Amino acid sequence: MKIAVITAFPPSKVTLNEYGYHLVKNFAKKDEVSEVVLLSDKTPGAKELDFENSHKVKVNECWSFNSYNNIMSISQAIREEKPDAVLINLQFMKFGDKKVPAALGLMIPMVLRTSGVPTVSLLHNILEQVDLESAGFTKNKVAQKIYNFIGTTLTRFVLKSDVVAVTISKYVDVLEKKYHCNNVKVIPHGTFDSIEEPSFELAPGPKQIMAFGKFGTYKKVEILIDAAIIMRKRTSEKIEVVVAGTDSPNTPGYLDSVQQKYKDVEGIHFTGYVEEKDVPRIFGDCTVVAFPYTSTTGSSGVLHQAGSYGKAVVMPDLGDLALLVEEEGYKGEFFDPESAESLAVAIEKIFNNDDHRKAIAIQNFKAASALSMDKITDMYMDTFKEIIRSKK
Repeated sequence: MKIAVITAFPPSKVTLNEYGYHLVKNFAKKDEVSEVVLLSDKTPGAKELDFENSHKVKVNECWSFNSYNNIMSISQAIREEKPDAVLINLQFMKFGDKKVPAALGLMIPMVLRTSGVPTVSLLHNILEQVDLESAGFTKNKVAQKIYNFIGTTLTRFVLKSDVVAVTISKYVDVLEKKYHCNNVKVIPHGTFDSIEEPSFELAPGPKQIMAFGKFGTYKKVEILIDAAIIMRKRTSEKIEVVVAGTDSPNTPGYLDSVQQKYKDVEGIHFTGYVEEKDVPRIFGDCTVVAFPYTSTTGSSGVLHQAGSYGKAVVMPDLGDLALLVEEEGYKGEFFDPESAESLAVAIEKIFNNDDHRKAIAIQNFKAASALSMDKITDMYMDTFKEIIRSKK
C-alpha cells in the first residue's frame, strides 16, 4: 500500500512536527507499506529521515506555513503521487497562524474527499474543548463568538474526510452530538517510541523539575519557578527547574521576559528548542515532569513522552489531561493551576517519598507502553483498509 502523510516534519518547527516524524517512521516499518509519501512543509534543511526503512519515504515539500496556496499545491501533489490512502496530521493552527491560510488549510480534507482519495484526518484538538481566552486566542467575548462560528464551519470541512480520528473518546461524543456525524473514531495519541524499560532510579545531581513544550499561552512558566522558590524555603536540598522548549507562536518574546523577571533566581535553565536526539537526555535527567497549564487544547504528547521515559508527573486537574489520565491509566499528583503553593505541595509529595515517585513512574511507563506508535499506526492501517473496502 502506498500511503501519503500530510504533516509538518523536522527540521520544521511547525506544530505537530514531532508527531509527524513518528507517524512516518512507524508507517515505514510496516511490511505492507510499499512507500510513504511525506507531503511536508518546505524547510531550508533536509528532512530528518534518520530511521530504519527511510528508503521507503519519498519527500514532497509541497506546502508552506501561512501560504494561501497550500490547498492547491497539496491537491496537485496528491494527483501526481496517486496514493492509496492519505492521513492528515491536523490541528486548527496547522497550516498557519493567520486566519485565512489556517482556514484554507482545513478545507483540504473536503477537497481530497471529493477527489475520491481515501482520507483520514487526525484532529488533535477540537474547538469545542478549547478555552479560547486561556489558550491565547482572544479575550474579547464577541471575537470568541466569531471564532466559535468559524471553528464550527471549519470543523464541518474536516468532517468531510472519510474518517476523522480523535485522541480522546469524549471528542467523539461532542462531535457526534453537535454535527450529527457518524465518521468519527478514537485512535489514541500513542507513545512515540517503543523503548526499552528505563531506569526508575534518580538521575545523579540535583533534583530537577522539567516542563516541556511551547510556552506563553496556556503553558506558563512563572508558577513553576514560584513553586520551586517556595520549596527551597522548606528544604536544604538543591532543586533545579528546566524549561525545555520555545515560545508559542502566539506569544513571541514570552520566555525572554520570564528570564528577565527571574534573572536573580539560581538554578533555572532555559534550553531553547530541543532537537529530537536530545529529548531522551532532557527527560532522563529530570525527577518530575510538570504541566504548568492553565487550560488544555487536546491530548498531551508530553504526558505520553513522560510515560515512555518512566517519569512521575504533576499536572493540573482540568480538561483533557484529567480525561487522559482516567482513560489511558496514567498517574500523577494534581494541583490547582492558579496556585504555586498547590504545585509546590504536589511536587514535594514526589520529591519527599521516593517509593511513591517510583510507583507513579512505573505506572506511567506501563500506560505508555500499552499504546506504542507501532500499535497506533496499525489502527490507521486498519482504518485505511476499511475505507478502501467501503468504496469498492
